[in-house]
Amino acid sequence: MVRVMDVVIGIDVGTGSARVGVFSIDGRKVATAVLSTRTWRPKADFAQQSTADIWSAVCRGVREAMVHVPDARVCGIGFDATCSLAVVGPGGAPLSVDPDGAAEQDVILWADHRAVAEADEINAGGYDVLRYVGGVISPEMETPKLLWLSRHMPDVFAQAERFFDLPDYLTWRATGSDARSCCSTTCKWTYLAHEQRWDDDFFRKIGLGVLVDEGFRRIGTDIRALGGHVGRGLSARAAEEMGLPEGTPVGVSAIDAHAGGIALLGAVHSGDLTNDDTALNRSIALICGTSSCHMAVSRNPRFVRGVWGPYSGAMVPDMWLNEAGQSATGALIDFIVDSHPAAAALRAETGDIYRALNAQVEALEAGAIAGTSSRNLHVQPDFFGNRSPYADPTARGAVVGLPLSATVDDLARLYLATIQGLAYGTRDILDVLNREGYDIRTISATGGLTKNPLYLREHANATGCAIILPREPDAVLLGAAILGAMAAKIYPSLGVAMARMSHAGDTIRPDEKAHAFHRAKMAVFRDLHRDQLRYREMMNSAARGADIREAERHPSG
Repeated sequence: MVRVMDVVIGIDVGTGSARVGVFSIDGRKVATAVLSTRTWRPKADFAQQSTADIWSAVCRGVREAMVHVPDARVCGIGFDATCSLAVVGPGGAPLSVDPDGAAEQDVILWADHRAVAEADEINAGGYDVLRYVGGVISPEMETPKLLWLSRHMPDVFAQAERFFDLPDYLTWRATGSDARSCCSTTCKWTYLAHEQRWDDDFFRKIGLGVLVDEGFRRIGTDIRALGGHVGRGLSARAAEEMGLPEGTPVGVSAIDAHAGGIALLGAVHSGDLTNDDTALNRSIALICGTSSCHMAVSRNPRFVRGVWGPYSGAMVPDMWLNEAGQSATGALIDFIVDSHPAAAALRAETGDIYRALNAQVEALEAGAIAGTSSRNLHVQPDFFGNRSPYADPTARGAVVGLPLSATVDDLARLYLATIQGLAYGTRDILDVLNREGYDIRTISATGGLTKNPLYLREHANATGCAIILPREPDAVLLGAAILGAMAAKIYPSLGVAMARMSHAGDTIRPDEKAHAFHRAKMAVFRDLHRDQLRYREMMNSAARGADIREAERHPSG
């Protein structure tokens, strides 16, 4: 007799792929599949995707993963995805968000910065809801993007029947239910979860009063807590597409980083973390890949300027979330390395350029304190703006100390300095959180960058925190699976599910010998930030003066 194994499926739609993980109910991954998704970049600051492309990848991924466990019984499904804006037209048809109307491109990717002007305008209003996004709304959030659509593509805005955060689009497509996640709506749409309402006055004043007049039906009226279920499970259509039973329970969705946070915080404590305020106060989840998110939760709201939140129930029910982040981390490392003259030859020679660079850094450090070979080279990493703690999307990066040479050693030092710059950015975030009541001593980390030992070492040394890796390296997928387990009612609460399905793995501890070096380099890092602001103001002032003089020479009329 074949023994049937109960499993849950976690589905993670990231920036460039759809990943499917099949997990036992105690959190062991037993099968997986990964399929690429497309991104179009029609011009600077624009990034677009397709829900049809994404959904096709999801369904194919589920079928591929389940081939490896044909006798398993799927008890529940959980979804997470990037916080991207999906626009759905009449009858569920895609509405293009491309300025030239490119077909099927109906998703504004999270990293799209087309709405910078709209975000600036909203921030200038000083609205009360901004207190719950760290005081400053980001162009990566959905409200500025909706405002951009209403102004620049009014026909699309008017035709849209629904606007979804991508995680909620996936549960809608899976079940037909219009329910939305407290995670997405609170973190990216300005829903006030602690009051269970949208702010009518805010939407009217920023120019989106039509959403108020409609009773917010296009952005969500059924807002559900994480750990719940959506609709009646998989619809007949979605079940056929995935090759799963109709009615399979589907969990309330999460943003990808928040799904990772659910799994990571569960791994740092053997019991229900939600009952241990000390452990909560000392822990932060770091989800580090193309970009990075830093997630900390507390029993009571903590208002931290430049850090998103506090968000009520946005990751763990009955807890307040502070969400910091860096807009380009893995993307920045790739950019710095790929731009260097020595990179192409090293990649061709070794096949794995990052393994080769790590070995080169190790050789440069022989007999010295770890990390010190970059002592005269400094990278300010805000090449794609600063998400936290300065909330400045117009910030730009800097490299100081470049030599007149371009050897592999030079590349290795620059690579190390870039990783250190990112680590100091994390240290900046921890410092502002700790000033507002946290006492963070442990970083629980997941994501592609945790496969890089140099990234982990420098973050431990720069922050002084122990870094805990989960036993299951795909913590984002596991977080989605935990939501699937909750939809199936396998566990009585999300806190219990986190404890039962998440487990700690290796720990990287800081090297005390490197403390003085990083203290000094951190001071340089902060000076670089202040200097950048001063330089920008000097040049903006000069440009304003030039504009005035030009206007005086050529008066209108």
